[in-house]
Amino acid sequence: MGPANASTARVLEPGDLDAALRVLARDPVTNAFVASRVRAAGLDPWRLGGEMWGWFERGELVSMCYSGANLMLIGAGEEAVRSFAERARRQGRRCSSIVGPAGPTAMLWALLEPHWGPAREIRSCQPVMATSEPSERVAPDPFVRRVRREEIDVVLPACVRMFTEEVGVSPLAGDGGLLYRARVAELITTGRAFARIEDGDQVLFKAEIGAVTDRVCQIQGVWVPPEHRGKGLARAGMAAVLEYALREVAPVASLYVNDFNLPARAAYRAVGFEEVGTFMSVLF
Repeated sequence: MGPANASTARVLEPGDLDAALRVLARDPVTNAFVASRVRAAGLDPWRLGGEMWGWFERGELVSMCYSGANLMLIGAGEEAVRSFAERARRQGRRCSSIVGPAGPTAMLWALLEPHWGPAREIRSCQPVMATSEPSERVAPDPFVRRVRREEIDVVLPACVRMFTEEVGVSPLAGDGGLLYRARVAELITTGRAFARIEDGDQVLFKAEIGAVTDRVCQIQGVWVPPEHRGKGLARAGMAAVLEYALREVAPVASLYVNDFNLPARAAYRAVGFEEVGTFMSVLF
C-alpha cells in the first residue's frame, strides 16, 4: 500500500473542523456530547477541554477519539480503536472515565486494561434511548419548571446526591466542588435545569438538558429523592422536561441509562423514549 492509501492517526487541528463535524453528523444521538463540545469550542484543545484524535483512511477523516475528562470513541472501527488505544497507553490515563458505543469501547478497554486497570467500576450495558415526540399517555407535571438563578443552593444538594448515587463518588472531592458548582450554575443560567421544588427548598424531581446540537439534545441528571420514589414523579417530571426539550431545544431528545435501573427505563419508555443503541462506561 502506497503512502496515498495509508491509514494514519494524528491530533486534529482547527482546520479539520468541517471534516470532524461530518463524522459527528453520521450518528447525532450517539455523538451528541462530543458534537456539542466541538460546535461550541472547535478543535483547539484549550477551548475544547481535551484533544481530538483523528483516524484517516486514504486521506479522509473517518473516525475520532475525544481525549478529555472522558475518553470517547466516535465511529471507530477495529483498526482505529487499536491506534487510539496505543496513543492513550503512551499518553497515560488522564480521564476519569471511558464512555461510548459498547462494542468499540469494550475493545478499547481490553487493550488498555493491562496498563490502566483495574477500573473502579465497569458498566458494560447502558441503553441509549431517544424520541422525537412525547407519549400522550403521561401528563407533564405542571409543577416542574426552570430552576431560577437564586435557587442554586436549593438544587445543588440534590445534584450532589444524584451524582454520588450514580457515579459512586462525590463531585465535591478534589476541589471542594468548585467546578461542579460552576457547571450546575451554567445549566441554571442557560435555562437548561428543571425541578419541582416544594416549600421553597424541597426538590422532589430534577433533570437537566446537557449536550445540545441543532439535531439532538441529551437529558441528564434525572433524580427523585429515594423517599419520594414510586409516586410517579419521575414519569410526570420527565414528560414535562421532554415537552420543553422537543419544543424549544432540538427535534430529538436522548439519554442513556444503566441497564439495571429498571424503574428509570420503564419511566423513560412510558414518556416516549425507545432504545436505539448501547453505551459502555468504564469508571476510574
